[in-house]
Amino acid sequence: MYIQARIGILNFMKKPLLSSFFDRPTLQVAEDLIGCMLARTRDGKTERYMITETEAYDGFEDRASHASKGRTPRTEVMFGPAARTYIYFVYGIHWMFNVVTGPRDYPSAVLIRAVEGISGPARLTKALGIAKDLNNKILSRKNGLWIEEGPTKIKPRNIQKTPRIGVDYAGPIWSKKKWRFVLSNTSYGARERTRTSMP
Repeated sequence: MYIQARIGILNFMKKPLLSSFFDRPTLQVAEDLIGCMLARTRDGKTERYMITETEAYDGFEDRASHASKGRTPRTEVMFGPAARTYIYFVYGIHWMFNVVTGPRDYPSAVLIRAVEGISGPARLTKALGIAKDLNNKILSRKNGLWIEEGPTKIKPRNIQKTPRIGVDYAGPIWSKKKWRFVLSNTSYGARERTRTSMP
């Protein structure tokens, strides 16, 4: 299935996902994003990458979420509306790319951890040139960053659910929530990056 999907990506292009896709429960969005296409336009060229790994951060009580500290200038974007970007700096060197989800005034977002051929959220933002200038922007062609439907629907059995990475600080309950979603059987994607380009 994955090989067929990969071949189909080369000529695949759909309209960006509507804000209604993201205006849903965070866990549902995080899982449904697996297999969707992350699109990035730079210097007049557009590249598309299949999303292979996400993490959900959901609400005030989620101790792994920035929103657990309250509503601040940094986290304001997490309170909506949905389909906006939440991009923040960590360790003084890396940018993390999240998409805001759910209803207004409820803080939730999905971290895009990996796409096909680019493993890790820091490598992803570096490779795609995603940084502070794209924070709090609507996902859209106009802004050069958006998400499209994938070339094939990923079945639930092909998505692994595991605890989130690097959130031990959240305590024994929240750090063990299986809110990380990973596309199974994608070893070929780690060896070479699948992308499509257009002028």
